Amino acid sequence: MGDHKDQPLRVGAAVRRRRRSLQLTLAVVAERSGLSVPFLSQIENDRARPSQTSLEKVADALRTTAVELLAAADPACSVDVVRAEAVEPAAPRVRSLVRGHHQMHASEFTGDHDAGREFQYRNDQLMYVADGAVEVEAEGRAYRLGRGDTLYLTGGVRHRWRATVSDTRVVVVAVSEHIEAVGDRKR
Repeated sequence: MGDHKDQPLRVGAAVRRRRRSLQLTLAVVAERSGLSVPFLSQIENDRARPSQTSLEKVADALRTTAVELLAAADPACSVDVVRAEAVEPAAPRVRSLVRGHHQMHASEFTGDHDAGREFQYRNDQLMYVADGAVEVEAEGRAYRLGRGDTLYLTGGVRHRWRATVSDTRVVVVAVSEHIEAVGDRKR
């Protein structure tokens, strides 16, 4: 009742729609993403669930974001509960906190992630450090955040971040890419 854990997130149709709208073949997406054609086919047909890292590679290859693909994955629900899962403390992971086609997306990052990866979203986002500490590079400056700190990033700001303490948990809340929350800013 309201807990959709029995309904796995299906991103395949969203990936296929995006690929076809760009008039790309699976082979081109495979080359751009570094993933195999058979694996991409399995994703599109919901026979395989990509890890967050694989989903980000697919999203990059499709010139979109994992947030947008996830937002397009499920029909909207008015109420949805995302249950906490048991996790190995040392294992880095990403957990989506909002499922479906919504104006907002939130993810929880535990441990470290690809600190060299640069992010830039069209719409605004908020980072909240639930535990540990992170360092964020944005607009040519470094920001150190500890437990309970937040950082607000206006849409269009290029940034990257890394955990500076083990077992760090960061919650990132973003306005979904498919929603035009702000007009494009001149740079």
